[in-house]
Amino acid sequence: MNDNEKIVLVTGARGQLGHDIVKELTNHNIKYIATDSDDLDITDEKIVKDFFKNHSISHVIHSAAYTQVDKAEVEKELNHKINVYGTSNIVNECMKHDIPMVYFSTDYIFGGEGSEPYHVDDKANPLGEYAKSKYEGELLVKKLSKYYIVRISWVFGINGNNFIKTMLKLAETKNELNIVSDQIGSPTYTVDLSKLIIDMIQTDKYGVYHATNEGFVSWADFAREIFKRTNKNVVVHNVTTEEYNAKALRPKNSRLDKSKLVENGFSKLPTWQDALDRFLKELNN
Repeated sequence: MNDNEKIVLVTGARGQLGHDIVKELTNHNIKYIATDSDDLDITDEKIVKDFFKNHSISHVIHSAAYTQVDKAEVEKELNHKINVYGTSNIVNECMKHDIPMVYFSTDYIFGGEGSEPYHVDDKANPLGEYAKSKYEGELLVKKLSKYYIVRISWVFGINGNNFIKTMLKLAETKNELNIVSDQIGSPTYTVDLSKLIIDMIQTDKYGVYHATNEGFVSWADFAREIFKRTNKNVVVHNVTTEEYNAKALRPKNSRLDKSKLVENGFSKLPTWQDALDRFLKELNN
């Protein structure tokens, strides 16, 4: 499709991921409509219908989501309303107008057993309310003929809260921290992910993908790396998932196999260490 014909709708444009997707669309001179809950309440069916009727949309990048994993165990209805009902409203309009849709899912849809990376077509076993709602969203999106479901993990970007910012904040007042060491996965830098997504929507290579930065690490070792690179004198103590005792269950194995990206001609994302360096630079600027 000619770039001039494209108008991409971005939901959740003020979120961590949406922010960098909008930036990347700007870099590519692709027209977009950036919305957040104030401009487009995805949980209101009529508002969504009218919005699609009044705008000429060629693609949807659906990055609006409820993402507070522990809170979702308490705010079950709100989590479901945004992640399932909201997604359903967007899917219905994409179906009606034959619009390709990008949906972001999560490593949490897998149960986290074993130590082998999960493949895109491995059986889902979502733990917790957040994971279940994201998986339900996937099933809704799969009703479309043109979709990109992109599963990501351990997301960090400049515009929002994330593990790196939390660690740096804690380092201001603490010199020892207990961090989970038995959950293994890959951090995902929103800048790198956004570049991939904009490449993706310019193809018709639809389907389910895994996309994270390269390499695997535990949360504890990730924290150590953050402190090392920022010269913070913080001792990290390893604790188990059970000892940490968070409200929501989290997978111990969050490794995702990304071979489908390469098979379809997309580039893998840089290593998480490289991404961390660039993010810290962005943070300092």
